[in-house]
Amino acid sequence: MTQDEKWKSKCQMAMTFIETNKRNPSKFVGEEREIRTWIKHNRKLLNAEKLKSERIAKFEELLELVEKNKHKNQYQ
Repeated sequence: MTQDEKWKSKCQMAMTFIETNKRNPSKFVGEEREIRTWIKHNRKLLNAEKLKSERIAKFEELLELVEKNKHKNQYQ
């Protein structure tokens, strides 16, 4: 499996998780922590302009999904 295939697989796994559970991955649940860490790492790469150009569009699509499912404070 190439690096690009692994990246696409992780991206698809993150999108599937968010679409299925209607929420973002938790840092407290072991299985979800890996997905959350992957998203955070790639967000840092994007902000540092080090993310490969062919990955940017797909990752921005994922970030839109993350933003849409962002936790809302129930007391506001």
